[in-house]
Amino acid sequence: MTGYDFTLAGARLTALGSGALWWAEHRMLCVSDLHLGKSERHARRGGSALPPYETRDTLIRLSELVSALQPDTVVCLGDSFDDDAASRALPDAEQSQLGALMHNRRWIWITGNHDPAPEDLGGEQLAELHLAPLTFRHIADPLATAEVSGHYHPKARVRSTSRPCFLLDRSRLILPAFGTYTGGLRSSDPAFSPLMAPDALAILTGPRPLPVPMPR
Repeated sequence: MTGYDFTLAGARLTALGSGALWWAEHRMLCVSDLHLGKSERHARRGGSALPPYETRDTLIRLSELVSALQPDTVVCLGDSFDDDAASRALPDAEQSQLGALMHNRRWIWITGNHDPAPEDLGGEQLAELHLAPLTFRHIADPLATAEVSGHYHPKARVRSTSRPCFLLDRSRLILPAFGTYTGGLRSSDPAFSPLMAPDALAILTGPRPLPVPMPR
């Protein structure tokens, strides 16, 4: 499985081409911003119709990662569901698939701004996860160090190619969104200015993860 290896606060991590993070020392897989049930939420709130397949597609891609890596722990880094009602409306087939993924492993739901906590799905529900030397949370804290977060759905454009990306500097890593219908925020957006150091990298996702100076 292709990935880009790097060190954050002494922890050896791998940014996978899928947009997931692998911490081999702890056999931990981390994904952010699944936004399961987005098409259901759009329909419920009278928004534009979206093909109702994104939850299935996201879970299939997550299943492939879990099957390949066999993690002991999976961390979902917030906004796992598009809202609380979407977690309750998860179809039976997708609930069963999620249950199979969670079986016999530690599964951690980090609280996001879209989903205070998925209900009745098992696993642990935490505001933050501290596993030395790293802290995992949904939204980056500008004053934090050794931090892994999500929320912003970063993407970067290099020449004519725009891809979801990880953003990495000496203090933090921001993960791309893993969900199928999630869009992205360009790395040049002012929202990243207080978070990422001038020498930050953007690690573009894809068949071969590509580290480049963060486009600004």
